[in-house]
Amino acid sequence: MTRVSIIGCGFVADLYMRSLACFPHVSVDRVYDRDVDRLKAFADHWSVPTRDTLDAFFQGLPSGSLVLNLTNPKSHFEINKACLEAGHHVYSEKPLAVGMDEARALYDLAAAKGLMLASAPCSVLGEAAQTLGKALRDGVAGAPRLIYAELDDGFIPQAPVEDWKSESGAAWPAEDEFRVGCTLEHAGYYLAWLISYFGSVRRVVAASAEVIPDKDPSGAGTPDYSSATLYFENGPVTRLTCSIVAPHDHQIRVIGDNGVLGLKRAWDNRAPVKFYRRMRVRRRLLELPFGRRIRLSGQTHPFAGKWGAANMNFALGPVEMLESLKENRSCRLSNDFALHLNEVTLAIQNAGDSTGPQDMTTRCDPMEPMPWAT
Repeated sequence: MTRVSIIGCGFVADLYMRSLACFPHVSVDRVYDRDVDRLKAFADHWSVPTRDTLDAFFQGLPSGSLVLNLTNPKSHFEINKACLEAGHHVYSEKPLAVGMDEARALYDLAAAKGLMLASAPCSVLGEAAQTLGKALRDGVAGAPRLIYAELDDGFIPQAPVEDWKSESGAAWPAEDEFRVGCTLEHAGYYLAWLISYFGSVRRVVAASAEVIPDKDPSGAGTPDYSSATLYFENGPVTRLTCSIVAPHDHQIRVIGDNGVLGLKRAWDNRAPVKFYRRMRVRRRLLELPFGRRIRLSGQTHPFAGKWGAANMNFALGPVEMLESLKENRSCRLSNDFALHLNEVTLAIQNAGDSTGPQDMTTRCDPMEPMPWAT
């Protein structure tokens, strides 16, 4: 039996618990939340051991344990730092930190202590992302020339967010979502995929804006729209758009010499990846309207099932960390990956209308594919 421990028992923690249930060999050692009522509701629902304080949480936790930091974003740096200082590996919900100075401090601390510091999202390890990656490596669409990635979530300020509850009764954290912003919350879903395929982003040319100034007061001044052109060290030019304004659109399209590779559901580990061949028909050039589905052979990973807007296994990242420790190998969700993802995301979020080109100061190598996707 392999164990993880959890700090933060809010909305997303239920998604992790549902996902961890897909891995019978992994158990939850202990959980903690500073909200006593939330901690009790969560522990009662999932039947997991609790600790009443952060000090009590760390007391007796074996050195080198894996802690999942599922707190609100404003607490990520503080809790990540406390976990590292206590000698534990950390898997942090996104973002790793809301500022690069904080992110670098965590990275340096982890390096000094020889600890892993990984960041969500982990859908990059899922079937859909890995299938698209294999199709790219196999040259299914020919040389990739341009990528369009969309993470538009609809006009969220008008959504019935007050009715969104988790399995154990936690409210969707609207205040944090609006304050942190859709770019820091969501850009990683496709950024992680792209960085895993092509490695480091060399330069970001982005713009961001608040186009709904009268949404929840907690989000006043936070961009609710961003668009970025990404220049990779070794990859195609990519445009990534995030908003909580435009109609829901989560598709990614890789435009290659021979046609288009794409999928339409970023938050679905089972989303079909399709290839649309390009051809000339009389005097017209077009992509065939019906794509050929690209499939992996053999078994991939457990699926947690659909809950709310997501059909993702949130435990893929923590399990990858546990397996890398067991197998004494490098973790696919490396410290370099987490830091670079954080820098690129912040560059997009904070671009405004006048920042201009931003050269990245961090880097990471492409990610090793999952063994079932080679």
